[in-house]
Amino acid sequence: MNINVNRDGDKTLHAVGQTDECHPMFTDLPASVEINKLRKRLIRNTRQALDDFAMVRAGERWLVALSGGKDSYGLLALLLDLQWRGLLPVELLACNLDQGQPNFPKNVLPDYLEKIGVPHRIEYRDTYSIVTDKIAEGATYCSLCSRLRRGHLYRIAREEGCSALVLGHHREDILETFFMNLFHGGRLAAMPPKLMNDDGDVMVLRPLSYCAEADLAKFAEAMRFPIIPCDLCGSQDGLQRNATKAMLDDIERRMPGRKETMVRALANVRPSHLLDRTLFDFTGL
Repeated sequence: MNINVNRDGDKTLHAVGQTDECHPMFTDLPASVEINKLRKRLIRNTRQALDDFAMVRAGERWLVALSGGKDSYGLLALLLDLQWRGLLPVELLACNLDQGQPNFPKNVLPDYLEKIGVPHRIEYRDTYSIVTDKIAEGATYCSLCSRLRRGHLYRIAREEGCSALVLGHHREDILETFFMNLFHGGRLAAMPPKLMNDDGDVMVLRPLSYCAEADLAKFAEAMRFPIIPCDLCGSQDGLQRNATKAMLDDIERRMPGRKETMVRALANVRPSHLLDRTLFDFTGL
């Protein structure tokens, strides 16, 4: 492994062919102890999720959803890293769905994916017009937008012969969903790391389930991903999810390590200590 100095004076890893220790995506990654530990931690957490939830079946083809945000870029990079090391025996196809949001920079993702040599598909579907027509002005577009996007991604997965749709949801996404369901939905539910779609033909995978959002943010900055903002539609202010995120961040500041504990709790359920009569036979007790 060679170490070069880039135009900004930072030391970087330099990959030379497939005999080197990293995918070409990592050629500009700073070679520091801190960044190396961060990368190893993210790889370790991703591998743990892949193993814990039996996500990998050798020879399959995965559709990796790429929005242009830090999480989906990080997902793609970590999967490519594992694949490069021979630890992920699947074929990866990156996919971006251009939904017609105003000022969406159409060239950023295809140019970047071409540069790093990643197979990809860019699909244009104007779901933005549908959402703005159906949702009242000033309301949040995210729920309907997400459902429309997911439907198209399932279709593309089928067309491309992919058995799985891989998403970049991380630890905080799972916790926020849990508390939103608790506070607003009256149910105990989160995002499962592995889920079969309703039609029973595409598996949904979330390999970043154990990865912290703060780690992914630092990783994205170090990797210098060409980030596309997620608020192009202008509907992000005042979301219930933002309030939930702020609550969890406040808890973590006051009691460090609580997020990790909460994630462990989601994998350590005691039905007899809850109130769901469909999960535990209270009558027969």
